[in-house]
Amino acid sequence: MSDAEQARPVTDRGADARRLMRRFRDGALATQSAKVPGYPYVSALPFCTDQQGRVVVLISHLAEHTRNALADARAGFLVSSPGPLLQEQPRLSQVGDLAPIEDEGLARRYLRFFPEAAEYLQIGGFRLFRLEPKSLRYIAGFGSIHTVAPERYLAPDLPIAAAEADILAHMNGDHAHNLRDYCRHVHGVEARACAMAGIDCDGFDVRADDVLLRFEFPGAVHDAQAARSSLVELARASRG
Repeated sequence: MSDAEQARPVTDRGADARRLMRRFRDGALATQSAKVPGYPYVSALPFCTDQQGRVVVLISHLAEHTRNALADARAGFLVSSPGPLLQEQPRLSQVGDLAPIEDEGLARRYLRFFPEAAEYLQIGGFRLFRLEPKSLRYIAGFGSIHTVAPERYLAPDLPIAAAEADILAHMNGDHAHNLRDYCRHVHGVEARACAMAGIDCDGFDVRADDVLLRFEFPGAVHDAQAARSSLVELARASRG
């Protein structure tokens, strides 16, 4: 291997793809049509990711996607950055198995991202579904196209997942002023009210008034102590 090859930075396409996915709030879901067998049914809907980066959606029992997924779990999901030149924008598509999931912690996480969905859950007839990826296609930009295996995309099971609720309680209870500083420093947003909605190994999300803002960590954060260090450093930078 040449010196130039040794000096070239190694790119983790799986982590890059997962970080891209976490920036989005909605995407296009495709399921196998039960009405027209052999053809996909596609619609746009909001989603969040779980701690590993898997897509989580809330779907009515009356929706075509529910009937389709319960009959045939094979599905696809696409997110794409807006822009005048579509082919130059980052995007990620994946195929996998879509199945309902009963997980109170994941439901609470979803509702922090989409609090308006609480009404749907109270009415009944809505379920969370999660997409287990089988293969992903990550397009970082024009000519930068990569097939990513699920094991490269999914984050490992890290202590930060179990610490999420405590971190959110601490930040929202004692450090709302820091969250406002983060929003101004990173996104140029002056927010009256801020609350951390979620945290994972790649970053965290803040609800600034009525807008969700994504903040990425410089590197993977595995536990609460590492998260604290990154948040303290961001607080220092935000005051500078």
